[in-house]
Amino acid sequence: MKHCIIFCAAGFDGLLEPIPADALLIAADGGLRHAEALGLRPHVILGDFDSLGYVPADSRVFPVEKDDTDAMLAVRLGLERGCGRFLFYGAMDGPRLDHTVANFQTLGYLATHGARGALVGRDYIAAVLKDETLSFPADAAGIFSLFCLGGAAEVSIEGLHYPLEHGILTPDFPLGVSNHFTGKPAKITVHEGLVLALWDRSNGLGVRGC
Repeated sequence: MKHCIIFCAAGFDGLLEPIPADALLIAADGGLRHAEALGLRPHVILGDFDSLGYVPADSRVFPVEKDDTDAMLAVRLGLERGCGRFLFYGAMDGPRLDHTVANFQTLGYLATHGARGALVGRDYIAAVLKDETLSFPADAAGIFSLFCLGGAAEVSIEGLHYPLEHGILTPDFPLGVSNHFTGKPAKITVHEGLVLALWDRSNGLGVRGC
């Protein structure tokens, strides 16, 4: 599964894991600063560059007035190039809460288009799960929250403080908030629907499966 690493313009606190040698690197607007701070030269630089403040050489320039966010432009390109696993940096910890919510929806777009993605923030990791499992080892710690994204979702939770067996999450009640790890292996299964998961960055990406 080819990787796509996308650097966005919000806060950045270092890489979570080494970047695969064959990964597609994309800087979305101000995310170029993060890539350059790591000594990386992205394969593609794109956006409207309202965050960066200048237009880099050899970049793909888009108008400010457009339907896609810069992160979504990067996602579309990654999908076109055959990427199936997307990791976003600088996509959660900025001053624009609306852009954070937009990035949650972008994860949903990936899930409905046969790909998997995660936002890596300073303190949290976010992922959208669809018809899959997410597992953590017994040493995982901290908070784990689930939110329905769209229509109702059928979910099972094992190994967390609040278990659930084929329970239904709805978009109008936060039943899945503030669960936590208990020192046991944990497994979340999404049987139907889309679910946004948030957990402590210190636990890594977890293991996703069918």
